[in-house]
Amino acid sequence: MINLELPKKLRASANQAHQVASEIFRPISRKYDLAEHEYPVELDTMAAMVEGLADSGTQKIGGAAGGRSDQSDPHATELLGNTNGGNMSALLNALETSWGDVGLMLSIPYQGLGNAAIAAVATDEQLKRFGKVWAAMAITEPSFGSDSAAVTTTAVRDGDEWVLNGEKIFVTAGQRATHIVVWASVDKSLGRAAIKSFVVPRDAPGLSVARLEHKLGIKASDTAVLLLQDCRIPADNILGSPEVNVEKGFAGVMQTFDNTRPLVAAMAVGVARAALEELRAILTGAGIEISYDTPAINQHAAAAEFLRMEADYESAYLLALRAAWMADNKKPNSLEASMSKAKAGRTGTDVTLKAVELAGTIGYSQRTLLEKWGRDSKILDIFEGTQQIQQLIVARRVLGKTSAELK
Repeated sequence: MINLELPKKLRASANQAHQVASEIFRPISRKYDLAEHEYPVELDTMAAMVEGLADSGTQKIGGAAGGRSDQSDPHATELLGNTNGGNMSALLNALETSWGDVGLMLSIPYQGLGNAAIAAVATDEQLKRFGKVWAAMAITEPSFGSDSAAVTTTAVRDGDEWVLNGEKIFVTAGQRATHIVVWASVDKSLGRAAIKSFVVPRDAPGLSVARLEHKLGIKASDTAVLLLQDCRIPADNILGSPEVNVEKGFAGVMQTFDNTRPLVAAMAVGVARAALEELRAILTGAGIEISYDTPAINQHAAAAEFLRMEADYESAYLLALRAAWMADNKKPNSLEASMSKAKAGRTGTDVTLKAVELAGTIGYSQRTLLEKWGRDSKILDIFEGTQQIQQLIVARRVLGKTSAELK
């Protein structure tokens, strides 16, 4: 029998994250939604707390750092019969903190999406050097979005340094992070196999912030355009092996997505849960009963719609759990990571926008956070690979097609 109950160790960590979301994030959520690009100073306390917990060996409270599948805790309580490690813990923490405010969650110092990239492909020596940095992720460029193989940023070896040139857009925490994980090609003639990821310090010569974007949602999080103009970094800042393996392609850097996509799915699940809880309270206050014993067709239309959305939420949650569990147990999870991201991204936007609709004028106003969650949820269906890209990846995996055969 499959046991879907979370182990005590993970429940404790998730409860801590929920307290942070409830006591720190929710009270300032509207404040920083209205003050785009203003740094949430309350997160400095959060950062000190996270650092203290990390030093003491306690699980991290929030963020998207993720973990390596080969560094799971062998003594962790079992879920689905095997080991839980950094990926499962990070997923639950991302879910809980996103329930509070996903923009603020993405702004937690030292918990950036680039940290998941470092955890996924860095060598042991690099993990020691970059284990406590705040790393943003820079992949997207003006000429492409979800087609990661279309990277035009270049990295040229010059003695003991790499020289990077290019432009990166929509970089989450691009201004605030201490380091940027940059995707670049070391040899364009070799195609996608030559795409590598590099850790670029914020103060590296040649790295600059061109502008900050004004966005629909997650306004508490800074989203930057970065320029790399003859940007020089140490030679050993290339993550993983510097060798180009044409047969392997760029599976190494793509492994990053196997870690981060379930985390983004968890963010969408967290926002969806917040909207469902708020909607339930509004419907109950309006005298609409939601019953699990009566067929949906025999209930109020709003109650029936709520039950449909709650079922979607539960399935998205379980898909995300499975993808993270597989990563912690050294099982290939590219298919499951994309499935979880596709399901949760679609569910998040559907649930939050439908909640706004069913709540009527209250939902559309700023009297609650429903309209904000509707705006915040859209990016979770886009970044780390759009809904359409995830469906394409799933189709390729299920049908056994290559990217050349199925576009």
